[in-house]
Amino acid sequence: MAKYTVLGLSGSLRKASTNTMLLREAARLFGDCEFELADLRLPLYDGDAEAADGVPTAVQTLADDIAAADAVIISTPEYNKGPSGVLKNALDWVSRTKGRPWEGKPVAVMSAAAGRAGGERAQMVLRGFMVPFRPVILQGPEIHLADSSNQFDSDGRLTGEIYVRELSALMQALRAEADR
Repeated sequence: MAKYTVLGLSGSLRKASTNTMLLREAARLFGDCEFELADLRLPLYDGDAEAADGVPTAVQTLADDIAAADAVIISTPEYNKGPSGVLKNALDWVSRTKGRPWEGKPVAVMSAAAGRAGGERAQMVLRGFMVPFRPVILQGPEIHLADSSNQFDSDGRLTGEIYVRELSALMQALRAEADR
């Protein structure tokens, strides 16, 4: 197959987001690919605004990018025992676009959080949010990056051997699913 296109969705908009760092590490460990980080700075979903103005261009671009990608990687922080509002809003908006951009799409889900569970609850809730879209969500290995601000070196590389090993295995599984 030609070079893969991998799209990353970070549930955190922060400039120094460890979820975004984790996505970049995942893409590096995926291997030869064109990685694009999706822009989730979207307006809040509002059915009245959609009825009046239609789907915003930025939302349609996101849906088109999902559809065009060979694989998608999603990383979410845990906010109040769930995924971020930014990520949920993006999923809600994309569900309003024409077509089914997620259907059959290989997706790897992961989380990075300050807490000791590494965003495990958020990741479980996110998996439930994805069910209606019918992607192919990899079941593991699970990546719950705990104490995430202390898990990267100054170059943005993961420092924990177990995290690198598990993330590498997840990316190998994602590549294999993209080959199907």
